Amino acid sequence: MAKKREALTGWLYAALPLTGFAAFFVVPFGISIVRTFYSGAGGERFVGFDNYISIFQSEAFRLALVNTLRFIGVGVPLILALSFLLSLALQGITYGKNLFRSFFIMPLVVPVASVILVFSILFERSGIINNLLISFGLLPVNFLNSDHAFSVLIILYLWKNAGYNIILFMAGLSQIPADYYDAAKVDGAGKWRTTIFITLPLMVPTFFFTTVISIINSFRVFREAFALGGSYPHQSIYMLQHFMNNNFYNLNYARLSVASLLTFIIIIALVAVMYILRQKAGDHIV
Repeated sequence: MAKKREALTGWLYAALPLTGFAAFFVVPFGISIVRTFYSGAGGERFVGFDNYISIFQSEAFRLALVNTLRFIGVGVPLILALSFLLSLALQGITYGKNLFRSFFIMPLVVPVASVILVFSILFERSGIINNLLISFGLLPVNFLNSDHAFSVLIILYLWKNAGYNIILFMAGLSQIPADYYDAAKVDGAGKWRTTIFITLPLMVPTFFFTTVISIINSFRVFREAFALGGSYPHQSIYMLQHFMNNNFYNLNYARLSVASLLTFIIIIALVAVMYILRQKAGDHIV
């Protein structure tokens, strides 16, 4: 009887947030899926899979899809490698560790508008970097309106999100028993071998979680890309979110719904692949 009462109490406490989640997320997402099979702003006419065929024939959608996958393929491995190496370096620091943590976590709390202002001052055609290039007798580079815009966005993504990953990696490193490293030193293993054969295998769960977070954050980079280039930036940083945002303004809700559903499927597929790899790697963790 007591267990039933506890269960009922738990459901009552969860009822309000679950209702809100259903009302503002589940139901709208279901409506969005239904809209993918209708045309018009109000969904007047059933068209079957015509919207899906149309969106895959769209050059703008294909460009956005390729750019988004390219950004994930470049940005996520870079941020994982950079964050892990910095966390290893910070782990060996005896004094001032908290200061360095605060330094790397600071970009997370800086408003996006302020970040974009700084990057614009740096990378604009008349910005600081181009002035330095001119002072050395070099030609200025149009960073934000050329293929270099992709590199600028990658740098912005790394700077903005590396700090959180560093905190996660440092938390994972702190959980590894020091006895493992002591035993390895007794056996004559150096820093490189202990990192490869002790640190990396035991950090697999942390890598899995950090990779998932990094993938999610890569889809959130639209704020920065929009602030840098607007609704129609250079084609190298035209993302899926640009495509959806522009279709929203054009009241093309059918294409917007299809694009949002495909984006959701891409995220689920990437996380599922990571989960499968995590399960396989787990069988070999020492």
